[in-house]
Amino acid sequence: MGLKCGIVGLPNVGKSTLLNALTSTRIANASNYPFCTIEPNTGIVSVPDDRIQILSELVSSDRIIPAQVEFIDIAGIVKGAHKGEGLGNKFLSHIRNVDAILYVVRCFRDDDIIHVESNIDPIRDLEIIETELILSDIERLNREIISVEKKLKQERKLEENISVIKRLLDILNKGNFARILLNEDNKDYIKTLGLLTSKPFFYLCNIDENAILHGNDFSRTIQEKAATQNTTSINISIKLEEEIANLESSQHERNAFLQSMGLQESGLNKVIKSAYKLLGLKTYFTVGPREIKAWTFKEGTLASEAAGMIHTDFEVGFICADVISYDDYIRYKGEQGAREHGKLRQEGRTYIVQDGDIILFKFNVSKYKK
Repeated sequence: MGLKCGIVGLPNVGKSTLLNALTSTRIANASNYPFCTIEPNTGIVSVPDDRIQILSELVSSDRIIPAQVEFIDIAGIVKGAHKGEGLGNKFLSHIRNVDAILYVVRCFRDDDIIHVESNIDPIRDLEIIETELILSDIERLNREIISVEKKLKQERKLEENISVIKRLLDILNKGNFARILLNEDNKDYIKTLGLLTSKPFFYLCNIDENAILHGNDFSRTIQEKAATQNTTSINISIKLEEEIANLESSQHERNAFLQSMGLQESGLNKVIKSAYKLLGLKTYFTVGPREIKAWTFKEGTLASEAAGMIHTDFEVGFICADVISYDDYIRYKGEQGAREHGKLRQEGRTYIVQDGDIILFKFNVSKYKK
């Protein structure tokens, strides 16, 4: 599975610059005026993971295929977006299918950079965005309930869907997010509705580089809000990230620059780690002389399901999985050494895949075909 993350925020808070920095490109136009982003911008980013490079050096693979994250940046959202104000509402549909939403909020002062609301107030800015997403979801559900009611005479089982929609509307009309209704019984149906407020989310505070190590009063208010929302808030200087992305130097030199600023990792790492933690995502590897590939899976995934990520035939005809933990694979210098030390295990369909597992799936499709 590939991770898709939508980026939302008021106009001119640094969303497009963030996307440029994340992808180390200039795919998103970034200028100092509202609605600079006219069309949704999409960037594909490789997931930083030192393990895949270490594995490659050990087995001398021809190529490396890291896991990837797709970021989608839409036009800035303003008050009244759900009614067509600005351009943000026009593109909300582009993030209805993302796995998580990243709220970018401005947490620095700079008279040279226009703020659409004239002054800096991160909590107010977030409330504007959240309100517009709630109102957009209400409109979507009002249309959905009309559609479902038309089918009700032919399909009585849809009565339960009507009940869920009405409960969702009640929650949203009270100013709450749809995600509080998610449970094992209804989550699959709610997922089909593509509600923006049902998705996991986290906050990104765009702060001045001078406050990057400890944050500031603005970012601390967002951290407090995040705690009440059972989510996380990260501090990034998007301007600094852009400067790092534009450095014509090696990764080693970029890391040295980060360390000179007192930083242990880049903003990209922080964003992706936060998204992975939020969604309970892990990584397993397939390793061979031709390629090493990282596969993203959700915590709790069974071995047969993980095999299906490679090809549906692997899941259908699953026989077993040869599994070595990453630590053992490195410690014993590959598959042969791990096997000799009894660290290669054969696991069945119901084995719960662990982060860092190196797996070779064995399957026989013909055995299962009728």
